Amino acid sequence: MANPWTKKNPLLSLWLSAANAWSGAARGGMAAAAKRETAKALRPKRPAKTKRA
Repeated sequence: MANPWTKKNPLLSLWLSAANAWSGAARGGMAAAAKRETAKALRPKRPAKTKRA
């Protein structure tokens, strides 16, 4: 008798594929946000411009 736990399940495969895509997109978005924050923290601050009269 074949083990039912080792059979292919297309619904589970689709669900896991979608979950993997979602987590990859979330990880990429968080990495981009972290990169922007790091770049902003390392950027030298400019002195405030004064208006000429």
